[in-house]
Amino acid sequence: MVVKEILVAFGRAGRSLLRRDIFWHLLWPGVVAMLVWTVVAVLAWTPVTEGLFAWVNGWSFVGGWLSASDAAAVTMLVLIKIAVALLVVPLVYVTAALLVATVALPLMLERIGRTDYAELEQRRGGSNFGSAWNSVVAGLLFLLALLVSLPLWLIPGVGLLASVVLTGWLNQRAFGYDALMLHADKDELQRLRGDRRPQMLLLGGGSALLAYVPFVNLVAPAYAGLAFVHYLLEALRRHRLQHGISVLDAAPAPLPRKIS
Repeated sequence: MVVKEILVAFGRAGRSLLRRDIFWHLLWPGVVAMLVWTVVAVLAWTPVTEGLFAWVNGWSFVGGWLSASDAAAVTMLVLIKIAVALLVVPLVYVTAALLVATVALPLMLERIGRTDYAELEQRRGGSNFGSAWNSVVAGLLFLLALLVSLPLWLIPGVGLLASVVLTGWLNQRAFGYDALMLHADKDELQRLRGDRRPQMLLLGGGSALLAYVPFVNLVAPAYAGLAFVHYLLEALRRHRLQHGISVLDAAPAPLPRKIS
């Protein structure tokens, strides 16, 4: 059931890709993030790789081994360059994800809410300030965890796994709030994010894999945001129906006119 719901959310997000009023907001965050980090990578490649090699060479249990073997030193330098290249991917993703969460997703949410979930009452339990604050906190925690995991990136395969796990966490933390902030009230916003956290991590991890697919990675953060919108608004609709809460966005009935 959980997998089916996630696949449905991915399918609906894919359908939303074809809308002209949505596609531009899917594209520009990834393009901006890619350009920024490409420039940074070109300018910082040599000092970063050389600095990391010097740092690793300073480890007591590694330095002697590297100094005694040219082959070991070359192998370590190659591993460092691969790790740095892989590290650029999550940095591009987190930058694009923050742009999506703070700017693009609220705009897309408003459009999708009007067409796909028009019957859901908008209770506005979140705010643009709350979205921005949540995104900044998520981004800082993501970068801190990324720094802590850096030594593991020298182990082939571990860096990729760490990146996917951390990016999946980032997706559920950043997009989980934004997807519900317009339609859910404060209690629904908190409850659904708590009750659905395992499913959101799975959804976020699946979205994170797209960051490593060429060309698709340009729209991966925004596509992940759309998938969270569809998944959580559908969850909100079911939550209200199960608890006997009207999903209709109906205007309040007029007060009876006083007869004089």
